[in-house]
Amino acid sequence: MPEASPRGTYLVIAEALRSEIEAGDGSGHLPSEAELMDMHGVSRNTIRRALKVLEGDGVVESVPGIGWRVVRGGDRRSLAERMTDVITEDSLSVGGKYPSEAKLCERFGASRTAVRRVLAQMEGYGLLATVHGKGRTVRALPTSNVQP
Repeated sequence: MPEASPRGTYLVIAEALRSEIEAGDGSGHLPSEAELMDMHGVSRNTIRRALKVLEGDGVVESVPGIGWRVVRGGDRRSLAERMTDVITEDSLSVGGKYPSEAKLCERFGASRTAVRRVLAQMEGYGLLATVHGKGRTVRALPTSNVQP
C-alpha cells in the first residue's frame, strides 16, 4: 500500500488528468483506478477524489460496469450550474413549478442520486422549496453569487 500523499495531491492529479484529456487520444475512456494508482503512486482514495473533482466539473463521468469516461462535447458546466440555470432557461418565476427528478435525470443524463444531491443544495441555498404532494417550486431567482 502506498504511503500517505501530501495534502492536495488529488488536485495535482486532477489537473494532470484534465491536461491529458484536453490533449486527448480520442478513446474517451480513462485508465482504471488501479492503473491510475500505479501511474501516480497514490492510494485509491486519492484517485477517487481527483476523479470526483473532474466529475464535478463535468469533464468525466462514472459509468457502472465500464469505469470512468470522458464527457465529450455538450455542456461542460457542473450539474449544479446546469440545474440552477434551468430556472432562467425555462423562464420560471418565484412560485413556479420546478421540473421533477425524473425529468431532470432525463434532461441531463444524470443519476437520480446526483440530481437529488444538487436539489438538496439548491434548497439549502434557498432557491427551491419542496411542498409535500406538489413537488418543488422556485423560492428565489438565482443571482451570480449563488452557485451551488
